[in-house]
Amino acid sequence: MRVGIVTPVVAQPPPGNAAWERDAGIEEIARIAEAADRLGYHHVTCSEHVAVPAEAAEQRGGVYWDPLATFGYLAARTSRIRLATQVLVLGYHHPLAIAKRYGTLDRVSGGRLVLGLGVGSLEEEFDLLGAPFAGRGARADDALAALRAALGRRVPEYRGPHYAFEGLVVEPHAVQERLPLWIGGRSGRSLRRALTADGWVPFGLPLKTLAEMLAGADVPSGFDVVLAPSRPLDPLGDPEAAGTALARLREAGATIAGVKFASSSAEHYCEQLAALRELSGAYGLTFEEKP
Repeated sequence: MRVGIVTPVVAQPPPGNAAWERDAGIEEIARIAEAADRLGYHHVTCSEHVAVPAEAAEQRGGVYWDPLATFGYLAARTSRIRLATQVLVLGYHHPLAIAKRYGTLDRVSGGRLVLGLGVGSLEEEFDLLGAPFAGRGARADDALAALRAALGRRVPEYRGPHYAFEGLVVEPHAVQERLPLWIGGRSGRSLRRALTADGWVPFGLPLKTLAEMLAGADVPSGFDVVLAPSRPLDPLGDPEAAGTALARLREAGATIAGVKFASSSAEHYCEQLAALRELSGAYGLTFEEKP
């Protein structure tokens, strides 16, 4: 099982963020990304919200760094770690806009992008952006198919019920031959949607439920299941508990763990990254070796 990190600072939903994150900025984010890159972690993340209503921010948080700008900077500060949107909301964008903007990021980063995509659930944000909320699931399915047809192609072609294009040049475009697409969600429909892509990033479900859902699905070889522990890990203070939490994810079907760490500062966070890396042999974790 590989290990990526749910990047601190860039999203701060209550109550999971540490106190130091509130005043941290791009240098702290980059320092952590550089450490994760050096240690062989699989990916860093960044989520998308344009504007969260004040009432909703009490549950969802109000801090969400823009993934395109954030990853553009981190691409220049790292060399091999993957940059995973977790997630972009499909309904907020035309598929060709994603193909162009994030295809450019894939080129800038040397082919390190993972596109995590979701249907979205914040109706006020849809309304703000002039995007239809009703029927968003069907539109997302069509957008996903259109995106797969467009990524990595200079002159993409697609015709579906909601999106259609041909005879248009998208340059630059993604350099990965098959850019990984992960689907976020917590329903059976999100898993079925994910099985048409490359991975599933569920949230808010017990591990037992996740294991049962995966056992009942025809999961293809090479399909990624990205699961997260229920609470931040503390490999420095309690390595056994950290190892046990990750072992439970693997037993539930995870191929990649997306972890948070208990931390009191950016420096402490980097120390936690190194401590978990040291536990890799004991708990069957896979990290990239230095080139």
